Amino acid sequence: MNLVEEIRKLRDERDAFIVAHNYQRPEVQDIADFVGDSLELARIANEIEARYLVFCGVHFMAETAAILNPAKTILLPDPLSGCPMADMLTGPQLAEFKAQHPGAKVVCYVNSTAEVKALSDCCCTSGNAAKIVARYADDEVLFVPDQHLGSYVAETLGRELILWPGYCPTHVRIHPEEIAALKAAHPGALVLAHPECPKAARDASDHILSTGQMVNFVKDSPAREFIIATEEGLIHRLQKDNLDKRFHRVSSYAICPNMKRNTLEKVLTSLRDLSPVVTVAEEVANQARRAIEQMLAWS
Repeated sequence: MNLVEEIRKLRDERDAFIVAHNYQRPEVQDIADFVGDSLELARIANEIEARYLVFCGVHFMAETAAILNPAKTILLPDPLSGCPMADMLTGPQLAEFKAQHPGAKVVCYVNSTAEVKALSDCCCTSGNAAKIVARYADDEVLFVPDQHLGSYVAETLGRELILWPGYCPTHVRIHPEEIAALKAAHPGALVLAHPECPKAARDASDHILSTGQMVNFVKDSPAREFIIATEEGLIHRLQKDNLDKRFHRVSSYAICPNMKRNTLEKVLTSLRDLSPVVTVAEEVANQARRAIEQMLAWS
């Protein structure tokens, strides 16, 4: 029995369900029961009835699943698969930030810790951030922790937001010069950029989309060639779903090492040992759940 067969056998024996983010290794995406972006993963985690959920992503994603599903056991194959952006804002820092802007609403990107979600009014993803912020049309809004997604939302809505200076170390490695060079080499290709990219890279692109939106856009587009300005893991799914289209990665440096920590061997070990288990303290989870459920309701 090979590794993939062992995983599938154990998955069925354990009554488990495997989910993977679009940035995971190709072989991990292929073994998953569901592959998606942050919003899609939050939704599916809340809908499935399996006893165990194996979350192939990074820690904040597994935390979100644990918050939404207190009766399920959430397994994270590699407990060290964290998120540098999420680590750029702590609960105490957000509490101080809020104290400086009394009365402001806090919209937090899901790429944040449970304690940050617990202090927020509503969560958002890169795909629904503008829609969520628009709900607070008459309020001052603190947008945390990603300054680049926040600036994109502010531009989209034509309003000012108060931004926390966090960022994604992977997306800030994407530069407009690289995009320009690829456009010159492939003049017919459309450039799709993630809103976590800095403004200069976004301005050099044709469309600003979340990973889930990129999947749908490419499927429906008559274009045959695309330049993908996000973490390179998405290209595997795009190519798998669109065999007749061509994709180019913008940068060989746009790789998230944390997303790549989950491997087939670790997925198997996690299913075999039913660990590592991701848990969130009940008080924090109860507060954070309100912000996440508000996002789901408005999405």
